[in-house]
Amino acid sequence: MNKRLRALLAQKEAKIKEARDLTNAAEAANRDLTPEEQTQIDAALAAVTGIDANIQREQTLIAAERSAPVAPAGSGARVTENIDEDPRRGFQSFGHFANAVMQAGRPGGVVDERLLVPGAQAPTTYGNEGTGADGGFLIAPEFARDVFQHSLDQDAILPMTDDYPVQGNTLTFPRDETTPWGTDGIRAYWENEAGAATQTKPKGAVSSLRTNKLMALVPVTDELMQDTGALDRYIGRKTSESIRWKTNLALFQGSGVGQPLGFFGHASQVSVAKEAAQAADTVVAANIAKMYARNLGRSRAVWMINDDVLPQLITMTLGDQPIWTPPQQGMQQAPNGLLMGRPIMVNQVCKTVGDQGDICFVDWKGYRTITKSGAGIETATSMHLFFDYGAMAFRATFRLDGQPSAAAAVTPANGSNSLSPFVVLDARA
Repeated sequence: MNKRLRALLAQKEAKIKEARDLTNAAEAANRDLTPEEQTQIDAALAAVTGIDANIQREQTLIAAERSAPVAPAGSGARVTENIDEDPRRGFQSFGHFANAVMQAGRPGGVVDERLLVPGAQAPTTYGNEGTGADGGFLIAPEFARDVFQHSLDQDAILPMTDDYPVQGNTLTFPRDETTPWGTDGIRAYWENEAGAATQTKPKGAVSSLRTNKLMALVPVTDELMQDTGALDRYIGRKTSESIRWKTNLALFQGSGVGQPLGFFGHASQVSVAKEAAQAADTVVAANIAKMYARNLGRSRAVWMINDDVLPQLITMTLGDQPIWTPPQQGMQQAPNGLLMGRPIMVNQVCKTVGDQGDICFVDWKGYRTITKSGAGIETATSMHLFFDYGAMAFRATFRLDGQPSAAAAVTPANGSNSLSPFVVLDARA
């Protein structure tokens, strides 16, 4: 904070104290203000208004100087502020940033200069972008990226999809679902020598995706705000967990209304029937073999299972050979081991053992998603929504949409068993 800004804040504090002392003296004597006292109070409050204007002007100048530094005339030197290049804008952690926002938002509070660095602030719907009490401050880019990375850890499905970052909110893409052995689309024919070639033409369609908003709103009490370490853990962990879970659930079984359209129950899904006389709530080796055979992208696919299914897979064999391979050193991409050579992903979006969807064999490259390009998770803060409760509100917004790339399962050239990137096992009740 520069010297002039500190002096202005001190003047404001002195004028407020002057007016308060006069009102306190009258109240202590149980009397009304005298005309002279009222005149003095009016003058002090008028001075505060003028000082506020000077403070606002000084803050604006500070921000302008930071964004466009000017070197001394004739020096040939270029002055830069290292904090401008810092993706964290000078804050040690998200907790320290949030605490500065809270302090700036309090009546008469001091705005931390780091909040005025370009890229560290943005107005919310509450108006003035330079005064914390009238608005909010966008989380510095580095903290926003931290939350985004955490939300893609562990059991996240989104990174495995065929994802397209978009600048706007929509994406329309062409689709051709004809097969080389089908009856339409581009086809090749054997022709007699010098005979006329048989004409064919492409058969295309289009599909559109439009980003939907996934939001988390988290009120945090003033007490928790004082512990920046606890705030980092609480906000970062809980927000990322919730966003990851809701994204996974939508990609698995979303309705397509205000959220992505999941593959589970989609026309492109293939269901493998249970074995004759198969016991309820079991998974047998024949189920796994048939599911493996019916996946179009089996070389890329992953097994998605409920926790209750894993014990049966670990002890499963074909003849006397196990088909489950335990995790080995360096197998970071398969912490739950391999089944038929493909990774196992334990995820709570899968149904309980015995229900359809408790085990799925999925090639996620057959599922197309769009996300807002460069935005990641947009995070913002405000002290206004829960002001009466002594809490700061943190909001996280993630924009995405998705749907299976194909409209239906593929009919093979020979055989009656359809193929798909999405294979599930029927219920075993």
